[in-house]
Amino acid sequence: MAKSILICDDAAFMRMMIKDILTKNGYNIAGEAENGLKAFDKYQETKPDLVMMDITMPEMDGIQALKKIKAVDPSANIIMCSAMGQQAMVIESIQSGAKDFIVKPFQADRVLEAVKKAVG
Repeated sequence: MAKSILICDDAAFMRMMIKDILTKNGYNIAGEAENGLKAFDKYQETKPDLVMMDITMPEMDGIQALKKIKAVDPSANIIMCSAMGQQAMVIESIQSGAKDFIVKPFQADRVLEAVKKAVG
């Protein structure tokens, strides 16, 4: 069965790009969220195999959402995405339980490599 993935990014264009890469490669999209609060709610609702989470978002950023999801589901698979290659954020994400970190703009093969590594 295809793995389900929740896409969280405040930019509709980025969500569409990720969705396009994933669906073309046989993954199901569990849902989309434009901020960390909605990402958390959608996660609870859909229980996806993986979350692709942007860091910089309104209302609740990706790192806060990551921590909140991990608090309710320690086995959650989350890959962080960000345009800013800020070391501190990458380190905090990984320490908080993220499986991987992808830098924007995305390379399709890098996204797929990260997804395969996280959920097979």
